[in-house]
Amino acid sequence: MQISTRRRRSRRGLRVIALIGALVLMFGFAGPAAAQSDELAPDEISHSKNIDDVVNIPRQGPNAEFFHSDIAFWGDLAIQGTYGGLNFYDIKHPQKTKPISEFFCPGGQGDPSVSPDGSLVFMSVDAPRSDGTCQSRPSSAVIPTAWEGVRIIDISDVNDAKQVAAVQTDCGSHTHTLVPDDSGDVVYLYVSSYGPNPAFPNCQPPHDSISIIEVPLDDPASASVIAKPVLFPEGGAPGTAGCHDITVFPEEDLAAGACMGEGVLIDISDPTAPYVITTVTDDNFAFWHSATFSNDASRVIFTDELGGGLGATCTEENYPERGANAIFDIVGEGDDRQLVFRSYFKIDRHQGSNENCVAHNGSIIPVAGRDIMVQSWYQGGVSVWEFTDPDNPVELGYFERGVATEFFLGGSWSAYWYNGYIYSSDILKGLDVLKVTGTRGIPSANRVKQTHFNAQTQYRLGPGRN
Repeated sequence: MQISTRRRRSRRGLRVIALIGALVLMFGFAGPAAAQSDELAPDEISHSKNIDDVVNIPRQGPNAEFFHSDIAFWGDLAIQGTYGGLNFYDIKHPQKTKPISEFFCPGGQGDPSVSPDGSLVFMSVDAPRSDGTCQSRPSSAVIPTAWEGVRIIDISDVNDAKQVAAVQTDCGSHTHTLVPDDSGDVVYLYVSSYGPNPAFPNCQPPHDSISIIEVPLDDPASASVIAKPVLFPEGGAPGTAGCHDITVFPEEDLAAGACMGEGVLIDISDPTAPYVITTVTDDNFAFWHSATFSNDASRVIFTDELGGGLGATCTEENYPERGANAIFDIVGEGDDRQLVFRSYFKIDRHQGSNENCVAHNGSIIPVAGRDIMVQSWYQGGVSVWEFTDPDNPVELGYFERGVATEFFLGGSWSAYWYNGYIYSSDILKGLDVLKVTGTRGIPSANRVKQTHFNAQTQYRLGPGRN
């Protein structure tokens, strides 16, 4: 293992990251899931004694033929992204979760976030379209008029959602991060994208930047790109050509970014002019995918998406520190802050060679005095794990389906804690609602209530770890 801060260049790392990046791009541009038959997906449920399978809502409606992706929450509403549009669920009574409506508007991968007042949904589109409307057709990145970016959807009436704006961004929007403004009048969206190519008019190399969209909440139709800050003026680590994912912690004016070839800490004290404080690279990481802060923002979990979500990387043959999480302490103050590596965590429930499995999206469970996270692992299922002792992380519970007898893309894309329950967006199986029981400390987390939740906009919840 070799971990370096600031700049460390490796030709081998560049080749590996380029390969994985290509796989991730392939996944990001995937279309309808019609070829991924539900009949292939195992229906057997396996879970630890402390995880209850509460309910499953299968794919349905106009988005049923598309991969299901990320989730956002507002009040009693769960908003699920898909490659075909958005699904809305009533979760007022989680054990009786029920679908409300679907919004059909194709454009992968459809990751959503919701405005603080619950009136708008922002939806990432990272697949070239003929234009920004919901009636658009698939296009090609080599066509100058092709559109990719962020759609803005008015959900004042979820039974009659309407697109009110479409903001084009360089290289599209693979993911985006909602950044609140102190005024409460606007929100900013940090748009993460990658995959530049000289042949793509709207995605030119080196693309060491992000796009910042400003959205006036009283006039979302006027949303526009107001800045394109270059995060890596020196070019970044090998393989860095944009970011995959950025998570902000507004109370600390801090962000953590997973930028393909490196992990970064970012100062966001001026949300329109973020800048990188420090970086870290790791030879064991193939593709820096996402970042999650601990509840007190003293640590950050970076995720390695080895195989781009398409590979069976949870087999016994794979090293336990690859396709895993890396735990870092944040030490120092201000611009002198550094990332100090502590350990890796990877599920030790080895999966079959037909099962795509790697660390993916998750969130903190706000247990008083402890660091606990819930996380998706594609066909590795949903894992609840603890890193209170950052040198000895351990799995506390899990939920997964049976062993696949042939390869298909499936499993849990995102798994998040929201007001006492875990919601897992399954690529092929729709939405799973899970409940953690009989685990020390969970009652304290159950008492923490949120009004809304976007995974990439973190707040301190409850007392946390002191």
